[in-house]
Amino acid sequence: MKRNTKYIFETRMEVRDYECDIQGIVNNANYLHYTEHTRHRFIRSLGISFSKLHDKGIDPVVARMQLEYKTPLTCDDEFISRLGLRKEGIRYVFTHDIFRASDERLCFHADVHLVTIINGKMGESEDYDKAFAQVL
Repeated sequence: MKRNTKYIFETRMEVRDYECDIQGIVNNANYLHYTEHTRHRFIRSLGISFSKLHDKGIDPVVARMQLEYKTPLTCDDEFISRLGLRKEGIRYVFTHDIFRASDERLCFHADVHLVTIINGKMGESEDYDKAFAQVL
């Protein structure tokens, strides 16, 4: 997994009680929600509308994920979700690092590979390439 990431976007969130399991820590699946929400906020910050691109037949989909759970988050923890991006062939690889805000301790790391489906077939999206060019 790639380290020393150049972050291009970050957002803050807070753990809600219903995201925790019986052990009092965030359930592992919720970290995927956090990373997806971060990607959506990032893409929106670039002026991209998922719904408008979907209407044009362009849909980004997750092709692969590599996950590392480091330090658990607990109820009411505020955290910072940081994002990096690189392109490998037709894939966009988002690097996600989630840090507990109180001490900047790494809680979660993921590399998420996305591809674009254009009118039902995998391909390169000029819309996404153009938007991401400003940060790649």
